[in-house]
Amino acid sequence: MFHNVKNVNALPDYKLSIQFAEGVTKIYDVTPLFEKYSFFLSLKDSPELFSSVIVDQGGYGKLVRV
Repeated sequence: MFHNVKNVNALPDYKLSIQFAEGVTKIYDVTPLFEKYSFFLSLKDSPELFSSVIVDQGGYGKLVRV
């Protein structure tokens, strides 16, 4: 089951603060994904890209190139 995202903010050390439509806010550490999935390494190599995260229409997160 997917929960709709209301707001997302990039935090230091590759963490995301995600507020869900239900009102719950959780902090997610993205660093484990760097070792598990090689395509996440572009986020590690580009902190500006990581910090550009926004909520897409429909309540899903996405990255915007700066």
